[in-house]
Amino acid sequence: MGKSIWPASDPTGELLQGVRDGNAQATNDLFTRHRSALRRLVQMRLDRRVQQRVDVSDVVQDVLTEASTRLTDYLANPSMSFHLWLRQIAWDHMIDTYRRHRGSAKRSMDREQSIVGPVADDRSTMEMIVQLQDPELTPAAAAIQSELTKRVEATIDQLDANEREIILMRHFEYLSNQEVAEVLGLQPAAASMRYLRAVRRLRELLDNL
Repeated sequence: MGKSIWPASDPTGELLQGVRDGNAQATNDLFTRHRSALRRLVQMRLDRRVQQRVDVSDVVQDVLTEASTRLTDYLANPSMSFHLWLRQIAWDHMIDTYRRHRGSAKRSMDREQSIVGPVADDRSTMEMIVQLQDPELTPAAAAIQSELTKRVEATIDQLDANEREIILMRHFEYLSNQEVAEVLGLQPAAASMRYLRAVRRLRELLDNL
């Protein structure tokens, strides 16, 4: 599994304590620290057709503005990790942005569904390929890697909503099983089982191509 897109938790915890202590600079530093991760999340998960009309930076700024107004409430009742709370706000904004710019969707959208299939992230997809196939069978040639990337991404899009979402969270956002469980409101064991079923289904689809 790759490195999380989110900053390390220890410095974030120190900044949150600074916010509780009334340190205005800690508030600024907290959101600055998470801006690049938010941007990457929006770039990965917001429909690419919508991104042709909407500046990702504007979405990120809207998320940070809302988070700033809700930060006091979060600190009073931190029901989940700060970055997951911030991710949830971002997810709601992406859904709203999608609905505004795409009109009526062909399929229902909620927090358990992906807004878009995986974006072209060769590193993430190739790591997925290595897990699904024997490493020695993974070609090194760039052209073949590109073809494999397209194949895996297209196959991920054939999964059902729950399967697709957990694959994207684990392999493109690099959330841990515990984090996925928090986001989906599941017990860690249930999240792990859902992930294993999704990987098994993905492997079956790839084997049948």
